[in-house]
This record gives sequence, C-alpha cells and structure tokens, in this order.
Amino acid sequence: MSDQRRGLALGFLAYMLWGAFPLYWPLLKPSGAVEILAHRIVWSLVVMGLLLVALRRTAALRAVLRDRRTTLLLLVAAATITANWGTYIYAVNSDRVVEGSLGYFINPLVTVLMGVLLLGERLRPIQWGALGIGFVAVIVLTVDYGRPPVIALVLAISFGTYGLAKKSAGVGAIESLAFETAVLAPFALTYLVWLGGAGRAHFTSEGAGHVALLVTSGIITAVPLLCFSGAATRVSMTSLGLLQYLTPVLQFALGITLVGEHMPPGRWVGFGLVWLALIAFTADALRHRRRQLARAAESCAV
Repeated sequence: MSDQRRGLALGFLAYMLWGAFPLYWPLLKPSGAVEILAHRIVWSLVVMGLLLVALRRTAALRAVLRDRRTTLLLLVAAATITANWGTYIYAVNSDRVVEGSLGYFINPLVTVLMGVLLLGERLRPIQWGALGIGFVAVIVLTVDYGRPPVIALVLAISFGTYGLAKKSAGVGAIESLAFETAVLAPFALTYLVWLGGAGRAHFTSEGAGHVALLVTSGIITAVPLLCFSGAATRVSMTSLGLLQYLTPVLQFALGITLVGEHMPPGRWVGFGLVWLALIAFTADALRHRRRQLARAAESCAV
C-alpha cells in the first residue's frame, strides 16, 4: 500500500505539473512560440542525455537504434510531439488556454477512435455513445467559435498519434524522449542560430532571468515525465486514466480565472457535452474493469 500511495502521489504530481504549464510558458515572452519550442527541444536533450548517463540507460538506447521498426515509430513520435508542444505553447501564449485544455479533454476519445480505425479494436455500446456525444460537442464548439477548434483538434490528434507510436515502440520513457529530442535538436539548433544571425533571438537580450527560464524548459519537460514513469510502475492503468483528467481540468480553470478567457453559453454547452462523454466513457471503463476482475477471481476460485 505504501508503494501504491507513492505511485499515486507521483502520478498526481506529474499531471498537476503538466496542468500548470499555462503559468510557465508566458514567462518566456517575448520569445515566440517557435523559439521557445526550439529551446525546449535543445535543453530537453541536454537533460535527457544527463539522465541516460546517470541512470546507465545508454545501452538500452543503443538497443533501440538497432531495431529499424522501433526507430521508425520513434521518428513518428518525434514529429507528432513537436507538433503537440509547438501548438500548445502557441495556444497558451496567445491566450487560448481553454481551447488547449479542450484538446486534452477530448484526447481519450480521439485515442479510442484511433484504436478502432487503425487497430481494429471493438467498442462497447456506451463507448460508441461517448464518441457520438464527443462528435456533437465538436460541432457545437465549431458553431460557437465560428470555426473548427483547430488548436484542440491538433493537440488531441497529435498526442493520440504520439501515444500510439510510443505504445507500439515499447521503449522506456527516458530512452524514447532522449531519441526524439536527439532527432529534433539539429533542426532546433539550426533555427536558433538562424534566428540569432537575423537579430531576432531573445535568448540573451532579455537578461539572465530569461536565459535561466529558457534553459529550465528542459527540466520542466523531464520532471513530470519522470514522475509519470514512477507512477506507471506502481499503480494500475485505471488509476492513471482517472488522474489524467487533472491536467485539462487545471488548464481549464487557469484559462477562465487567471487568463480571464470569455466563455459564452454555447461554449459551456460544448464543454458540457465533452465532459458528459468522458463521464460515460470512464464509468463504462471502470465497470468493464470490475467485471474482468470478478471473472478472474471466479476462475481462480474454480
């Protein structure tokens, strides 16, 4: 029980840190979203490289590089996490935190849909109903925004694809992120050098505090990932699935309070439908899990 409580605490910390990201990225202004993204990639590589050495995971990373299929899957993961990171930084720094939180609210539904379309998974009736409600919610929000919620959809689809690629690759979190950032770092460094040559970089022009904040982006990326990895080995996937809602809930709360984003009635209806779909989806998953455990217990008794 002590180990389980430790896992829950680590999971709670990971999702709370991810949920607090809207407080961090605005501190990096006047750097633009792409410049921040480039720094995040470079400094994340530095941190992950140090972790690989400290935790003696370099051999595991070399094993990953020898498998062509795994390498290709991690290249997909690198591309999609770049899109996800960049889009979310842009969303936060352009005061679209609420729409960003919507992306992570609908992410579980998008992930399930990907399982059906790409992996041939079968859904139970309630799951189909939850997907239908989610689709209606997107239509309602499209009408309210006057456009599709592009930021939310990009975040949900990119993170869903990232999760699918990582699951298929079956590589540890530290080795995976180290590989992904190593692939992306040359492009990020090239962009930062070009930006500096054009006189448009903000790395050193805003003082030592700004430099420290940009460098810290690597630590900000690594710490919740390590907490999540620690939680994943100690608690059930059901518990992690419930904890994941902490991130968009906190982001949504920050958007409507601290950022002060406007929420007209139509937007509340759209979000309400998303939350209804998630409640139905989660309740069905918990019920199905309990049935599986009961059947397993019966089989053991027999």
